[in-house]
Amino acid sequence: MKKIISLFSFIALVLVYSCSSDDYSDAFLDDVTAPSNLSALFTITQNNSGLVTIRPNGTGATIYKIYFGDGTQNPGQVSPGQAITHTYAEGNYTVRIVGVGITGLETEITQNLTVTFVAPENLSVNISPEVGNAYKINLTASADYETYFEVFFGETPDETPIQFNEGQTISHTYQTIGTYQVRVVAYSGGAATTESVQNITIFDPLLLPITFESPTLNYNFISFGGAFSTVVNNPDIGANNTSARVGRLTKTAGSEVWAGSLLVLDAPIDFSSQQKISVKTWSPVAGATVKLKLENASNPNINVEVDQVTTVANAWETLIFNFDGINNANNYQTVVLFFDFGNNGNGANYYFDDIMLTDGQEELKLPVTFENSNLNYSFLNFGGANTDVINNPSQTGINTSTKVGRLVKNSGSEVWAGSFIELDVPIDFSSLQKIKMKTWAPQSGIVVLMKLENLNNPSINVEVPVTNTVANSWEELTFDFTGINNANQYQRVVVFFAFGTSGTGASYYFDDIQLTN
Repeated sequence: MKKIISLFSFIALVLVYSCSSDDYSDAFLDDVTAPSNLSALFTITQNNSGLVTIRPNGTGATIYKIYFGDGTQNPGQVSPGQAITHTYAEGNYTVRIVGVGITGLETEITQNLTVTFVAPENLSVNISPEVGNAYKINLTASADYETYFEVFFGETPDETPIQFNEGQTISHTYQTIGTYQVRVVAYSGGAATTESVQNITIFDPLLLPITFESPTLNYNFISFGGAFSTVVNNPDIGANNTSARVGRLTKTAGSEVWAGSLLVLDAPIDFSSQQKISVKTWSPVAGATVKLKLENASNPNINVEVDQVTTVANAWETLIFNFDGINNANNYQTVVLFFDFGNNGNGANYYFDDIMLTDGQEELKLPVTFENSNLNYSFLNFGGANTDVINNPSQTGINTSTKVGRLVKNSGSEVWAGSFIELDVPIDFSSLQKIKMKTWAPQSGIVVLMKLENLNNPSINVEVPVTNTVANSWEELTFDFTGINNANQYQRVVVFFAFGTSGTGASYYFDDIQLTN
């Protein structure tokens, strides 16, 4: 009796499992869709036999049914990845391809097939560059009496051609710039073929941003008024510009006040999302006017210009040229640069780099010059000191800047009273490990202490004291951080004046905090 009960239990378990498996299979199959992306490639044997090879393709098909379109009653069947052949007489046919999925769902398309034993006629080949990719082209072809095409892109001598049908777009991406011979061969059903050969040139388009680093771009300057521009090695590689190559404009002695140079881009600047242009500049003097002018390539009378003024001498800085509200439909394509605009040339060299669109959101980083109205120079104070940005009270000697920092060490303040400013990015000490700062103090022989801290952990810090040597005059102090650990991400700059003595209410001034060698 126990054996019979066990047998019934086993049968019940099998039935439950079988039903569960069926439910699972049904649920799986319910999610299966009909085949998609159907197409077919037709090729024909070049012996006037009319033998056509049909190779279907698609997604989700387990079998293809081919209705040949020439009166043949039964369709051919082809497995995915396979091909079928059929012999046609000369003529035009509509071939129907049906893809059958695992559940029996079907999708079908039709394609026209021309079978002729004469050479194709009126071959037309269209080659167009890919927007946004200077190395990629898209190709289509059409012809009368053709069955299919082959294309050779001319990049390698042993190239295997790509076969395609009329209506298809074939793309190819070249590896390098150069001139290539693109050959398209049109086949019909006979031995005769027709071909088209076109030479195309692949080149890098000159567009923003302009960095002068590309070995393939043609930085072809057009200069006027006695200026001369070329691309040279960066004469002052440092934290503010680590580029290897930059542009140099020489304003020769006696050149016109409007002497400058221009570059014609290969496409108009797109101001649809950003309407400011930043340019890194290096000038031998502060206070020089830099004019950036944009022109329509066909009509220079359609133009717009913005001026900026250099704030540092013999150092790289970034100038922002605000073109807010510019008419993008004017197709500005010519970029014109003028240095020391308004003054005749004296043979000085000016450098420029990284001409690019920007949203104008500048980062507070070294050098800190206090001249940029777009930046927020916000100081935090401690120990009884107070710091703000004011007009330079002594525009003499080595510092004729308009704006400077002022630290007031209030009477009775702590010996360690000071102020700090937090940069938007850590200081990059990878190539330069000294910081120089212009200072002005009412007495000489005081200790000026510079301390650098990690923004998230002030206990990670390093400091260097320097003693000033002049009173009531600007001098430049150098703080040597040689050997500093760049991985510590120093981002907070702390300044102390008359460190070690209590405050007397005196004011101290500082300016142009920057990396140096």
